[in-house]
Amino acid sequence: MPITVKASDFKFKYPRDVANRDEPKFAGLPDPAPFNRHDLYEILPMMSAVMNELGSADGEVLNLLEDVLNDMPGFITTRGEVFDYLQGSARECLRQ
Repeated sequence: MPITVKASDFKFKYPRDVANRDEPKFAGLPDPAPFNRHDLYEILPMMSAVMNELGSADGEVLNLLEDVLNDMPGFITTRGEVFDYLQGSARECLRQ
């Protein structure tokens, strides 16, 4: 069963870019579109996709992903890069 992340699942609050909320969002790789890390409507589908990739519904894993997202280097700009960075970083942290 697919994991769907809701805004209430997050430990941080994120701004909403209401003007662009109906624009297409991350739906899988490859995705060269820019990722807006300051838009809840971008973050929700990204986090859902990463949680599904990790096969986890654990809130602690989601909190880890939020920490990674908020500390992510600025040169990671596309949705595909963000997805790869988040899931790769989470896998590294979960192995330890």
